[in-house]
Amino acid sequence: MKKPLTIKASELGSYLYCKRAWWYRFKGIESGNLEDLVRGTTFHQEHGRRVLAARLLRLGGWLLLLLAVTLIAIVLTMEWIN
Repeated sequence: MKKPLTIKASELGSYLYCKRAWWYRFKGIESGNLEDLVRGTTFHQEHGRRVLAARLLRLGGWLLLLLAVTLIAIVLTMEWIN
């Protein structure tokens, strides 16, 4: 008796994304463009780091602006009191 084929949920997602890539993986055929895949992964990791750095810089800018507005309000309030 033949063992029933079990399909995992992750395989369904892979199949829906790209049927041919799923079939290659199912048959155990390795990708012929491993260098491109590694280069693409490296690019996306570097891009992610740059996006994070840009977000942190923007947050820092907003915090500096908030600090400046707060200091101006304090100075104006102190001049108004005197």
